[in-house]
Amino acid sequence: MKLILTAPVEHVGVPGDIVEVKDGYGRNYLLPRSFAIKWTRGAEKQIEGIKRARDAREIRSTEHATQVREQLEALKVALPAQAGETGKLFGAVTASDIVLAVKKAGGPAIDKRSVEITKPIKTTGAHVVGIKLTAGVVAHISVSVDAV
Repeated sequence: MKLILTAPVEHVGVPGDIVEVKDGYGRNYLLPRSFAIKWTRGAEKQIEGIKRARDAREIRSTEHATQVREQLEALKVALPAQAGETGKLFGAVTASDIVLAVKKAGGPAIDKRSVEITKPIKTTGAHVVGIKLTAGVVAHISVSVDAV
């Protein structure tokens, strides 16, 4: 099956790549999760737009990644969440919540798939979250979860 990737997929490719994958993998995994679209001559023209969007978000070099890491680690990220009297949250903090909190704190735009939460955040207080910028550069930010 010939597909055009719309999101980075490990060991397959990056957005804008035209890849040939097995039918089941494409039909049951890549297409339902919107990681890819079916290849057609018309869809191939969309690749330019996908690549331009990727270049705008992409970390350009290791030096740029370290600058972004320093910027992220200097942020004070506060995340309001509903919690009970004991400090236990009604639900858990997701990667999307963290991305919005970083943006609200004045940080750079990051992809929610790059947020690495090692242990689910289900209580109020300070928690450390990793953000994978490149293969060798990971920013560790402190997220303060406050009860509303």
